[in-house]
Amino acid sequence: MKSFRVFASIVLLLGLSVGIAIAADPAPNFSLKTADGKTVELKQLQGKVVIVNFWATWCGPCRREIPGMMKVYDKYKAKGFEIVGISLDRGGWDDVKPWLTKNPINYPIVIGDGALADAYGGIEGIPTTFVVDRKGNILSKHVGSVTEEEFEKLVKGAL
Repeated sequence: MKSFRVFASIVLLLGLSVGIAIAADPAPNFSLKTADGKTVELKQLQGKVVIVNFWATWCGPCRREIPGMMKVYDKYKAKGFEIVGISLDRGGWDDVKPWLTKNPINYPIVIGDGALADAYGGIEGIPTTFVVDRKGNILSKHVGSVTEEEFEKLVKGAL
C-alpha cells in the first residue's frame, strides 16, 4: 500500500492521469449543497452518466483540467451526462466561494469531507475522477489530471 501512495503522490505532482478499471460497484450516495443552496444527490442523477470529480482550489492539476471538463460538459449534458465537482478544500465554502467567483464553473460544485472520500475508497491524490454509469455503478477511477481529449473519451465510452 505504501508503494501505491508514493506512486499516487508522484502522479499528483506530475499531473498525470492513471485510469484504474474497477468492479462495477455501486457509487456511494451523497446529498450535498451547492453554494446557492441547491441539493445535489447522486441517486437522483441515476439514469445519467455522472462524473464525480474530487478536487481542490489549491490543486494545480485540478485547476488545469477544469476548462476541458467544462467544454465536454457543455457538449454532452443534453445527452444524459452530469458532472459533480466535490471540493476537498479544508476551509469549505470560505475557500471555494471566492475562487468560484473568479473562476466560474458550469457544473455543480459541492463540498466533501474525509468521510465521503473514505466512502469512495479513500482519495490518495487529487484530482480523482470516478465515472458512474446510468445505473449508479462505478465504471472507472482516474487519479491525476485528465486532458480534455481523455475526458471526452471517458464520457463517450460511458454514454
